Amino acid sequence: MAGVATSGRRRSKIAPYLMALPALAYLGIFFVVPFLSLARTSLSDTGGSVYLPTLTFAWDFANYTDALSHYRDQIFRSFGYSFMATMLCLVLAFPLAYVIAFKAGRFKNLILGLVILPFFVTFLIRTIAWKTILADDGWLVSALGTIGLLPDEGRLLSTSWAVIGGLTYNWIIFMILPLYVSLEKIDPRLLEVSKDLYSSAPRSFRRVILPLSMPGVLAGSLLVFIPAVGDFINADYLGSTRTTMIGNVIQKQFLVVKDYPTAAALSMVLMLTILVGVLLYTRALGTEDLV
Repeated sequence: MAGVATSGRRRSKIAPYLMALPALAYLGIFFVVPFLSLARTSLSDTGGSVYLPTLTFAWDFANYTDALSHYRDQIFRSFGYSFMATMLCLVLAFPLAYVIAFKAGRFKNLILGLVILPFFVTFLIRTIAWKTILADDGWLVSALGTIGLLPDEGRLLSTSWAVIGGLTYNWIIFMILPLYVSLEKIDPRLLEVSKDLYSSAPRSFRRVILPLSMPGVLAGSLLVFIPAVGDFINADYLGSTRTTMIGNVIQKQFLVVKDYPTAAALSMVLMLTILVGVLLYTRALGTEDLV
């Protein structure tokens, strides 16, 4: 009996590791191995021809210094655009998520469905649609010009605001859903108590709703900011050469120029910068109740 009990305890200790093994194997194959390959490429030298380049590992850290010196503006622009898009998503998504969570009633599922519905359309098609809407001969430019909000010969397409608007539209769903889930967890009785204590609506928002919704704010901000930094489709279709983001540079270096070490070095810089930023951000806001 003692041997059976010992064997059972051993199996119970090993069981969690066996259950985690498939996930660890998946991460190892599809994350760790590509990451190490990318890091190795970023420190390699390029040889051969343009059509058939060869890579030689050489601990060439000059790839990083050259990449940062040549594409510093694109890196800062990417983070700036992504930050502004994240803030816009937060400002636009919070009222909608609040209405769905507290005011929608029996129409809650309908509104959620309407929010999600446009995102069944391909990312590329949605971006091209915005290119048509923002075109110089489009109805939006004409309407804004008629009411005096856009100067003569003014334009929306191929501007930084068009790129930021495209990022905001394409990624806002990832802000709405975490905010909605976080707000829905708030007990409505807490708002009633704050009213009974003669708290004004703005004060109730600052002291009750906003602190309790911070897990959704954190999750939504990360889900919007991280993919927006590396996005290249919006800048490619809605922007110009003056609004190029780092994603455009990496895409062209990999697929057009075929300067793999520079592209890999830029990718590593982007990933490590985002990682540091995420760690600092989550440390500041906390992750205990992250949805």
